Amino acid sequence: MTQQEFLDENVFKTQQNTTIDNDPTTLYFTEGGFSEVLNKAEHYGIAIYDIKSTLDGETGKSANHEKFKKKATDPTWYKAVFKSLKNDQKDYLYAATYKVSKKLLNRK
Repeated sequence: MTQQEFLDENVFKTQQNTTIDNDPTTLYFTEGGFSEVLNKAEHYGIAIYDIKSTLDGETGKSANHEKFKKKATDPTWYKAVFKSLKNDQKDYLYAATYKVSKKLLNRK
């Protein structure tokens, strides 16, 4: 199983997503959908390296785990960033950079 297959089947499956014109290869989620994606990432131990936001096709704020001096698999950094972003601006769409461990991919 590839990383993308795992994410599609186990993390993104029940969440509506969208792409935007200036970033067509990245999946963006609404606030509720992204919250669920983060919960599933925490459940599976998926690493999240970056979180970015967009509003009406314009690039919003972004964050990287290294700034917080946390491992990419530590949910405290990405949940704090998400909370800050959603309090900062309503109607953002959110995306992240993920890494599924080989151990997890081999189990499925």
